[in-house]
Amino acid sequence: MKRREPINPDITPLVDVVFILLIFFIVSTVFKKDELALMLDLPSATESTTKVEQNQIFLELGINDIAFRGQKTDFESLKNDLALIQDKSQPTILRIDKDVPYERVVKVLDILQSMEFYNLALVTSD
Repeated sequence: MKRREPINPDITPLVDVVFILLIFFIVSTVFKKDELALMLDLPSATESTTKVEQNQIFLELGINDIAFRGQKTDFESLKNDLALIQDKSQPTILRIDKDVPYERVVKVLDILQSMEFYNLALVTSD
């Protein structure tokens, strides 16, 4: 009489699938964060009502850096990038670090005014 050996399922493919799912969820949560070029320490405000929309222009101003739509740039390149925008009435969102010298803030505001961007919003931390 033949004796049957008990069947033990191979769990190696199951472990592979679990690791692939783990990697997928880790990678997808990294991309879910806001697409911001600079890590800024924003000042706080008691009331904030700005809503983020798709067709907004994002400017970030750090102590040493400036970013336009998620890409680091300088003041001259910023002027060139803003000159390419046709619809100057779309909202311009400014994220300014609380430790940025006032002179840099005025320089950015001066560039925006010279390019006739008047629909500005300053972002604060919640």
